[in-house]
Amino acid sequence: MIGLIVRFIVSAIVLMLVSFLLPGFATLGFGAALAAAVVIAVLGFVVESVFGKKISPHNRGIIGFVVSAIVIYLSQFVVPGMSVTIIGAALAALVIGIIDAFVPTELR
Repeated sequence: MIGLIVRFIVSAIVLMLVSFLLPGFATLGFGAALAAAVVIAVLGFVVESVFGKKISPHNRGIIGFVVSAIVIYLSQFVVPGMSVTIIGAALAALVIGIIDAFVPTELR
C-alpha cells in the first residue's frame, strides 16, 4: 500500500515538472497533478485490459508512446484544471518516458 502511494506521489511530481517545462500543457498544482496521476493510471489500466499488455506504454515502443500520449490527452477531460494540447500530450509522453527510463515510477 505504501508503495502505491509513493508511486502516485512520484508520478504527480513528474507531471508537475512536465507541466511547468512543456508548452501546450497547463501548469498543474500538486492536487491536480495527483488527480491526473490517478486518472492516467486508471485509463492506462483500462487500455491494457482491453488491448492487452502489448499496447502498454511500459513496452516503450511507438505504440506505447502513442497510447501514452492519448491517455494523457484524454485525462484532461476528467481532471479539473488540466489542459493539454495534442502536441503537449505527445511531448509529455516523450519526457515522461525518458524520466521513467531513469527514475521508474513502478516499484519492481
